[in-house]
Amino acid sequence: MKSLTLFRHAKTERDSTSGRDFDRRLNERGERDAPRIGEEIRNLGLSYDLVLSSPAARAAETAQLAGLSPRYDQRIYDASTGELLSIVQEIDNEVGKVMMVGHNPGFERLASKLLGHAVEMPTGSLVEIELPIDNWDEAGGSVGRLARFLRPKELD
Repeated sequence: MKSLTLFRHAKTERDSTSGRDFDRRLNERGERDAPRIGEEIRNLGLSYDLVLSSPAARAAETAQLAGLSPRYDQRIYDASTGELLSIVQEIDNEVGKVMMVGHNPGFERLASKLLGHAVEMPTGSLVEIELPIDNWDEAGGSVGRLARFLRPKELD
C-alpha cells in the first residue's frame, strides 16, 4: 500500500510584480491558510517519507509556511496529469508516503484519475489517496481510495 497526498498551494495574488505566473506569491488569506493546514497535518500525526514541491513561489511558500521540508522538482510546475503521474511512477519503491505540493488543474485531474471520480481542490486543500499497490510504477487510473480531504475553510 502506498499513500499519495496532493497539497494545492494556498490562495495567491492575481499577478506577480514581475508579471510572471511562476513568481506569484501568496496573498493574506494564503499566508493564513498554509500554516493552518500544516498545523492540522501535525495534529493528525501525518508524516511523509518524501515531500516534493513545485519551485514556483506560491507552492514553495505554502510548503514553508506549512512546516514542510520539500525537495523541489521543476517538473511539477504547470504539469499535465500524465507528467504528474510520471513523477509519481518514478518514486523509489522504498518510499511509502509521498506528498506533492503544487497546482491545478494538474492536481485535480490527477486526483480524479486516481480516484475514478471528479475531485475539486480549492486553494490550500489537501487530498490523501491510498493506492493498493506495491510499486509506484503501478500507480494509474481509478485504483485509489480517498483517505482524507482537508480544506482550509473547514478548519475555522
